[in-house]
Amino acid sequence: MKYWQAKKLKQTEFKRLTGVKKTFSLMVRIIKAKDQEKKKPGRKPKLIIEDQILMTLQYLREYRTYYHIGKDWKISESSVCRIIHKIENVLIKSRQFRLPGKKALWQSSSDGELVVMDVMESQIERPKKRQKQFYSGKQKEHTLKTQLVIQQKTGQIMCLLNGKGKTHDFKLFKNSGVKFGTLMKVIADKGYQGIAKIHRLSETPIKKKKGKKLTKEEKKYNRQLNRLRITVEHINRRLKIFKILSYPYRNRGKRFGLRANLIAGLHNYDLAN
Repeated sequence: MKYWQAKKLKQTEFKRLTGVKKTFSLMVRIIKAKDQEKKKPGRKPKLIIEDQILMTLQYLREYRTYYHIGKDWKISESSVCRIIHKIENVLIKSRQFRLPGKKALWQSSSDGELVVMDVMESQIERPKKRQKQFYSGKQKEHTLKTQLVIQQKTGQIMCLLNGKGKTHDFKLFKNSGVKFGTLMKVIADKGYQGIAKIHRLSETPIKKKKGKKLTKEEKKYNRQLNRLRITVEHINRRLKIFKILSYPYRNRGKRFGLRANLIAGLHNYDLAN
């Protein structure tokens, strides 16, 4: 389906097709502005800018191979790869889809602000080298981890960090250098036991001790935390609508972080609009 056909769809159908709504028009403006900066326009491309963006979103949304996408759009496999990389690079460098970042968390001074933190894992193909570094004992497969810090009230993704599957969630947090404002409250899962020593206003579910059961008060406390923490699970689901994050990742790991940041930025823009 080309752009002239896709634009006739209802907004909900367009969202199902591409994973975005109003974000598409902004993406078109960014790419066209970048093209106008060229001193020499060169040869006219086979696909108009709208179709190039649609193809890129199709790749992120469906995660089919370059070969199959090329057959649909009647261009070569190498052209598909080149166009997708170009669109991704321009969108990231435009800073329109930039996340607030670690600085926004550290500088936050509003009393009662609540953020939730969790790690999302994406399966990868078994690496040829250093397999143990990517093997996740929790998932029983080779993965790449993405740590998400999300504003609980709005669902906005504040920042994310990527790591290897073997890295423990709490170690990934300590390596990330994320610091929270003194008045900010943080909720995380059981994988972040000990975070209260780093940030005073942090809470994690109470872990059952060996050979003992949780009391009714402890279970009630855990349920209350989980009701607040469920936001991060909903965001994980929305991000994994883009199958490149939920299907086994076939490409080089170096580009995974760029794509995760771009998808998170698309989510934030759609949420704000």
